[in-house]
Amino acid sequence: MPRFVVEADGGSRGNPGPAGYGAVVLDPASGETLAERAEYIGVATNNVAEYKGLIAGLTAARDLASDAEVLVRMDSKLVVEQMSGRWKIKHPDMKPLAAEAARILPRAQVTYEWIPRERNKHADRLANEAMDAGKRGEQWEPSASAAVFAAPSAPSGPPGDAVAGAAAARAALAAARGIAAGPAEADTLFGPPAAGAEEARAAAVPVPSRTPATAPAPGRAPTATAPAGGQGWGPDMGAPATFVLLRHGETALTPQKRFSGSGGSDPELSPAGRRQAAAVAEALAARGTVQTVISSPLLRCRETARAVADRLGLDVTVEQGLREVDFGAWEGLTFAEVQERFPDDLQAWLDSPKAAPTGGGESFAAATRRISATRDRLLAAHAGRTVLLVTHVTPVKILVRLALGAPPESLFRMELSAASLSAVAYYADGNASVRLLNDTAHLR
Repeated sequence: MPRFVVEADGGSRGNPGPAGYGAVVLDPASGETLAERAEYIGVATNNVAEYKGLIAGLTAARDLASDAEVLVRMDSKLVVEQMSGRWKIKHPDMKPLAAEAARILPRAQVTYEWIPRERNKHADRLANEAMDAGKRGEQWEPSASAAVFAAPSAPSGPPGDAVAGAAAARAALAAARGIAAGPAEADTLFGPPAAGAEEARAAAVPVPSRTPATAPAPGRAPTATAPAGGQGWGPDMGAPATFVLLRHGETALTPQKRFSGSGGSDPELSPAGRRQAAAVAEALAARGTVQTVISSPLLRCRETARAVADRLGLDVTVEQGLREVDFGAWEGLTFAEVQERFPDDLQAWLDSPKAAPTGGGESFAAATRRISATRDRLLAAHAGRTVLLVTHVTPVKILVRLALGAPPESLFRMELSAASLSAVAYYADGNASVRLLNDTAHLR
């Protein structure tokens, strides 16, 4: 089930007076902004504007995934308590708004949490932008938003780690559902070494020391807060789950740089690709750290995964969520051919992660939701373990982008060779660390 955090706010300059609302949908695993909503609503009270913000935020979350589990965070005690069912709704203006908010998603999918105003700055900024636009006789436009650059609503993680606020968002969701962190082991570049694996010990990369975490009480989630003064490292609740990300070996389409996704011909490995798979299998066997092998369902990945798994004495599990993006009508074409045949669609795809390839392909935004959900599911099942994910260019780049907290356009700024290795470590407090990117030393 997808998980989102919705932060919403509303305000009125006069109460009643010129009013507006703002709402933002966040990915709790990465801290990424998935959607922003804001609107000037004319003359209204603060409470009406706050409810309007809630409705907009829940609607945006539902539009992303109607089966999503949503944590709503607002600084309006009134809205939080009324929507949680603890306070009665007496004001006639509030009753229809509360009823409308309650109809957007099933009650079991939504949890409410009050937060201080200083932790709701993103939504507050959007609401003020909407009111400023109304003062000019205009409506708020997403292109004018500066809210994403405001201070995060949750404590920052360690410098260079995933995304500011991700750990607190994950902890808040966990607390709402009574989820506690799982056990973990000591970490290295590719996860904990196997007994006697000197190669893995030699490859271990030291990481900065982290503030020890206090063990949570039974049934309670750990607190994910930054150290006093914002310095140092936050709690990690043990060693990470490590995903070793292997792009499949070459196919006949790879050297020609043709679009090859999940909607095309599903090519097999070429002779060169089979040699690459054998080489990476030897390299991973030498490290001795991989404990589980999981593959995309596409043939080129399953063949690569089988070469590695046979060398390691492991089975291969197929995971549908690791498939490549469907490139629609672009499948099998080169970039130049797509540019010639579908220039407008290609430019839209380059400009926006929400744009899909011609002919019903999958957008990067949709792929990000799919891959994020797959990541979370695999992390829950493999806490503290080192897992090899044999997949494609786009899933690897998205996992790396989310771990770094990089913008969507960074997908076009990463090189990822056939049969290359990357690695991301995921800590139980929501932080992530990119350990390796596009390593092809084993192919030389």
